[in-house]
Amino acid sequence: MHRFTFSLLAILTLLAPCSVTAGEQALSQTDIFVSGEGGYHSYRIPSIIRTKAGTLLAFCEGRKDSRSDAGNIDLVLRRSFDHGKTWSKMQVVWDDAGNTCGNPCPVVDQETGTIWLLLTWNAGDIHEGKIQAGFGKDSRHVYVASSSDDGATWTPPKQITRDAKDESWSWYATGPGSGIQIQHGEHAGRMVIPCDHKIPTAKGTRFRSHVIYSDDNGATWYRGGSAPKDEVNECEVVELSDGTLLLNMRNYDRSNRSRQVCFSDDGGNTWRDQQHDDTLVSPTCQASIHRVRHAEGDKPGVILFSNPATPDKRERLTIRASYDDCQTWAHSRVLHEGSSAYSSLCVIEDDLVGCLYERDNYGKITLARFPIGWVEGGGQ
Repeated sequence: MHRFTFSLLAILTLLAPCSVTAGEQALSQTDIFVSGEGGYHSYRIPSIIRTKAGTLLAFCEGRKDSRSDAGNIDLVLRRSFDHGKTWSKMQVVWDDAGNTCGNPCPVVDQETGTIWLLLTWNAGDIHEGKIQAGFGKDSRHVYVASSSDDGATWTPPKQITRDAKDESWSWYATGPGSGIQIQHGEHAGRMVIPCDHKIPTAKGTRFRSHVIYSDDNGATWYRGGSAPKDEVNECEVVELSDGTLLLNMRNYDRSNRSRQVCFSDDGGNTWRDQQHDDTLVSPTCQASIHRVRHAEGDKPGVILFSNPATPDKRERLTIRASYDDCQTWAHSRVLHEGSSAYSSLCVIEDDLVGCLYERDNYGKITLARFPIGWVEGGGQ
């Protein structure tokens, strides 16, 4: 007869639920990419998603020689199979010699499980300010890659520039951040990727946000509508309760230091009612918006927003929660008081959320994990 001795800790471990455990009721943070490690000078432009199988994929740009937006830049990835507690070794998704491969914007097709990764490319010796209009070899090109094995391997990036980019546009960027797949209404199943572009004119360069989309599980991609007005660029999209899409955009209007938003009733084909959201104070910087859940029984729907919440400095990264489709932001809490910039939100599991963000003067890209209750605990 065998005797088995169980410690109290072992018994509690066996009884613990598989979702958010007692130890995960508070904020925890893990550095995912650190400047100078892994053969890269620095890392920027974070993006995170959860696959249909529950794997977390953390993307960013690996900048080989400097922190510059131009030069030898690769698209790199790390994966987590335990809700962000530990991470795989870094893998390179796209390396095109000395050229610039970046602006990751992934979306998961919930019908097939395929992960689609939208990207942009330009010659490494051409800076953003010198990108020429049209489709010449040095222009900004749009690509898509995909993975059907939870991010372990990726198809070679395929160029979709002629479908995604108007010939009058010069600069072009996918995301950065993540796309969505519409869940309700006429366009349910459509994958929507937030993007931006520049339009050179005799009076100067116009900045504008837009989207691209796929209605056939990623086989083809098309250019959707653009924001009605200028002075916006990097953006993210979220689906509201009634199926309306909201585009939340980086703002260049110096008279009002807050994010701009606009709305679409037709799946991103057209956009209307561009306006400022005065609550979302922001410097000129990317931000993230993400639906945690739609209303479920007595649980209200929740949308989260993250950005450096100051009018003129990239610091004080803050998480805000809305329960009324972004009409108001009921709760907010500072995630990181110091230097912080680009961020990307995702649902890790149930009400456990992840925010992958740049910090410490771009020295690190860190994953913060927290339950919705942590945000609510911050008050307003």
